Amino acid sequence: MNRLSMAEIPQLQNPLLLVAFAGWNDAAESATTAAKFLIDRLGATKFASIDPEEFMNFSEQRPLVSLHEGATRVLTWPTTDFYSVRDPRLLRDLVIGLGVEPHLKWKTYTQLIGEVIRACNVTMVVSLGALLTDVVHSQAVRISGLSTDVELARRLKLDLSRYEGPTGIVGVLHDHLRREGMPSLSLWANCSHYIRAIPNPKAALALVRQVLRILDFTLDLSVLERAAAAFDQQISELIARDPKLASYVKQMELRDEAGGAAEESAAREHEPSLPSGDALAEELQRFLRDQGKRKEG
Repeated sequence: MNRLSMAEIPQLQNPLLLVAFAGWNDAAESATTAAKFLIDRLGATKFASIDPEEFMNFSEQRPLVSLHEGATRVLTWPTTDFYSVRDPRLLRDLVIGLGVEPHLKWKTYTQLIGEVIRACNVTMVVSLGALLTDVVHSQAVRISGLSTDVELARRLKLDLSRYEGPTGIVGVLHDHLRREGMPSLSLWANCSHYIRAIPNPKAALALVRQVLRILDFTLDLSVLERAAAAFDQQISELIARDPKLASYVKQMELRDEAGGAAEESAAREHEPSLPSGDALAEELQRFLRDQGKRKEG
C-alpha cells in the first residue's frame, strides 16, 4: 500500500515546512485556521498526501460526506496534505502540511513526514499548535514555544515552554526532527480555557503573525483582524450576560493586574469558590447554544 502519494516534487528554494494538526494540538481550531489562511492567501498548491488508512480510527475521526453541485455525494477522508508555495517575494519557499492528529503508528507517520522533508530538501520545520490555559480572552494572545535556533526564539520574543507531561503528534514529530538533526521551531498560541469549543480567529491571527515574522514577509491580514475584533466583542458581550462567568473573568483580570502568586493567593481568600474550568467552558457553550436558539426563534 502506498502510504504517501506524491505528485511531481516541486523545485523549491531553501524551503521551510510549516505543519498544523487538528485535534489535541489545536485548541479552538487556532493552528489549523492559521494554516488554512496561509494556504489560501499564498496560493499554495497541493502535491502530496498521507493516506489515513493505517493511522486513523475512523469510528473516532469519521470521513465526511458532502454534496457536489447539489447532487453527487462526495466522500472526504481525513488525509494529511502537503502544499507548496513558490513566490518570488518570499526569501525562502514554503511547504505547508495540514492534517488530523493520527490515532495509530505515530513513529511511522512521522517517518512519512520525514520523506516529504527529504524529497523537498526542507531546511527547517515550524509547527503550529494551540493549548487551553488560564488566560483572559480579551488580552493579547501569548505565544509560547521552543526552538533549536536560540537567536530565532529571541527575535520572536517567545515565552519558552517548560511543559512536562503527555504530548501529542507535535511533540513526537519534534523528537524525530531532533534525532535527525533538523532545525525546528514549535509555536503555541495560549487560548482561554473557558471558550475552548469556539474557533478562535484571534489566536489564529497571532500564529500567522509569528509565521510572517519568521518569513520576513507581509500579507493583508484585515480579514483575520476583523474576525478577531468581532470575536473579542462577541465573547465579552456574552460573558457580561452571565454573572458567574463575568465574576470569574473579572477575578482573572484582577489577578493579572496584581501580577504575582502572593497577590493571587491573598485575593482568593476573600473570593467565593469558583467553578472549575471545565464547568465554566460548558456553561459558556450552553449559554451560546441558548442564544442561538433564541435568534432562530
